[in-house]
Amino acid sequence: MIYRKKQGGIGVDIGDFIVTTKKTGKYIGEITQVFPDHYVFKTLAVLKHPAQGDLHHPNEGDVPFFHERKALAYGEQANIPLKTAKPYSGEIPDYTESLRTAVHGLVEKLEKEDTLYSQKSIAALKNLMKEYGI
Repeated sequence: MIYRKKQGGIGVDIGDFIVTTKKTGKYIGEITQVFPDHYVFKTLAVLKHPAQGDLHHPNEGDVPFFHERKALAYGEQANIPLKTAKPYSGEIPDYTESLRTAVHGLVEKLEKEDTLYSQKSIAALKNLMKEYGI
């Protein structure tokens, strides 16, 4: 059953724009479904690119498997808990430009560090930039 009216959380409805986090990324999106315990949102822009590596061992490079984490794609829909959504009323940036800005910002931050984690993260992000075509 899909609930179409404001059901807790921040009181948003289908078609409203939000800022939310998903794993370690931050996005602008549009609510497409409202449920009692979560929203479904459609990704419109990337504000913060997800961190690379093992989420259970953040900022550590010496882990058994160093994960390459992609940003949600344009139009990709995802479930989020009600409490992670905040209303958004500003201009929505172009998805590709927002992705480019988010990735480059993360790389610049990591380049200031000299750790195994930052080196592995930069390598993963450079691979993702090729895949993203940016």
